[in-house]
Amino acid sequence: MRGLIRKRRSAHALAHTARKDYTQGIVTEATRRIIAVLQSIPRGKAACYRDVALAAGLPGGARQVVRVLHSMSEAHGLPWHRVIRADGSIALPPEQGGALQAGLLRSEGVRVSKTLKVDLQKYNAL
Repeated sequence: MRGLIRKRRSAHALAHTARKDYTQGIVTEATRRIIAVLQSIPRGKAACYRDVALAAGLPGGARQVVRVLHSMSEAHGLPWHRVIRADGSIALPPEQGGALQAGLLRSEGVRVSKTLKVDLQKYNAL
């Protein structure tokens, strides 16, 4: 039993340390490239998760883009609201940030439909 408790404490300490290091700015080269692509999306334009990943040299890396946006948008001032799904829809439900995202896009001149969709033929940045 003691060994199990010791292992749990060690795992908890390791997870806490990794989280602490991560929030202090230790990032991979792939994360740096994703951040650079995100920062290059101009006002009045949008991009989908897949295209951001491709532009960062990460085919199949759309989920990695999501993780970067979720964990680093505030710290790096990332334009999270300019990233949408490949079909032009806003991924967040309206009551969980989708309405805010639509409002931010509209404030930049991007037309967002009532169903929270953006015409990527017209507004695609990448």
